[in-house]
Amino acid sequence: MQPFPVPPDEIPVGGDWQRGAGPTSACVDPADGEVIATVHAADPAQVDAAARAGAGAAVDPAWRDLLPHQRAHMLDRVADAIEHHAEQLALLQTRNTGKTLGETRALVASAAGTFRYYSAALETLEGELPPSRGAHLTMSVHEPIGVVGAITPWNSPIASDAQKIAPALAAGNAVLLKPAEATPLVSLALARLAHDAGVPPALLSVLPGPGAVVGDAIARHPLVGKLAFTGGTTTGRVLGRIAAERIIPVTMELGGKSPTIVCEDADVDEAVAGILYGIFSSTGQSCVAGSRIFLPRKRYEELAQRLVAGATALRVGPGTDPATRIGPLATFAHRDKVAAMVDRAREEGARIRCGGTIPDEARLARGAFYPPTLLDGLAPDAKTCQEEIFGPVGVLLPYDDEDDLVTQANATVYGLACGIWTADYRRALRLARRIEAGTVWINTYKQFSISTPFSGVKDSGLGADKGRAAIRGYQRQKSLYLNLATEPIAWAGA
Repeated sequence: MQPFPVPPDEIPVGGDWQRGAGPTSACVDPADGEVIATVHAADPAQVDAAARAGAGAAVDPAWRDLLPHQRAHMLDRVADAIEHHAEQLALLQTRNTGKTLGETRALVASAAGTFRYYSAALETLEGELPPSRGAHLTMSVHEPIGVVGAITPWNSPIASDAQKIAPALAAGNAVLLKPAEATPLVSLALARLAHDAGVPPALLSVLPGPGAVVGDAIARHPLVGKLAFTGGTTTGRVLGRIAAERIIPVTMELGGKSPTIVCEDADVDEAVAGILYGIFSSTGQSCVAGSRIFLPRKRYEELAQRLVAGATALRVGPGTDPATRIGPLATFAHRDKVAAMVDRAREEGARIRCGGTIPDEARLARGAFYPPTLLDGLAPDAKTCQEEIFGPVGVLLPYDDEDDLVTQANATVYGLACGIWTADYRRALRLARRIEAGTVWINTYKQFSISTPFSGVKDSGLGADKGRAAIRGYQRQKSLYLNLATEPIAWAGA
């Protein structure tokens, strides 16, 4: 295993690596409580410096005039650098977030793949020549916005970072990235690799710190022409109001309370394995976690017992242990929040089928651990069934028929994802169209492709990430008219 790299206490501000001028924040390994690094946050003055330097770099002919294949080559070099340092990046993310090494390795590979995908997409994007409606030739062209503000969450930093940085750079912009306050280390490491790979330094600043200070300064800065946010719905509403006041575009991937549905004819082994993965991988800290588990009433107890047995068998431990399936939550404060929400579920009348208490094993005592937990006995409109817990907690709910199922599944403010387990493809497609969600998985769960757009409906988001169109989301569209007539415009009588 390669040595664990701890980045120095420096942040890239407009091309200059320097100490943040804001307060310090301890980066803690949630597996044992050890402080692994201390990072000084950026302050509003550094946000301003980064925005101004980014705006200048975005219009510099050395960047602005790069041909698409030249910019694509730079993105490929970033992908090469990520792959070359993959194990170090995975270790760094495991130490800072608690995720298992299997998960962080997959996230690092995803980040490299994202840069490669947008390299290829950039080389193949085409403009438009709309049909002429007169004696003129019309063209639709796309130009960079200039400076983009990207705010990413703590649960999967490097993959989330890449999904915003890569298309924004491909589109010709500068990026101000604000990682989550508790987990900035892999984002800072990614910036160093990107700069070393040839990204002009002023085009990528990483500005850690509290969202209410650094995120707010980015969102309100007059040079920032677009916001791209992944995180909680409450923060999304704040950013949405700022974007509306400033009349700038915003894309938001927000929270979820996603249903995962077992039909009577489902392959039980396949469904149980997929449901356990869908709710408990990433220790449940996933916006798409399948946290509402709908079981047909006729087979409810049979399926519930299978899920409980599977959840109980999952090993809880540090992310560096190859046997671990459930790592620690990202912070101790978040672990305590999840535990408090389970305690509230008890007060609502929930039956704890497994888990439900902070583990007292000696080997887990120093970490932010919480066991895989399954609840039932709650009404579909109970707070526990409606509010995002963002931890390893699933709620089992019975349904009687398809109409009852769809009514319950859609009875939430969220609409991010859904899983359906059935042997009947007609039923699967029918349900998939009736469920209000941006992504529906059929006989699988939490499978992603950078080439496939990802979005939410209702309180789960606005706009889409991923896919070829993401590049256009970081650009402005402009129409050009070229006169082909041989006579002057007759209006003035000429």
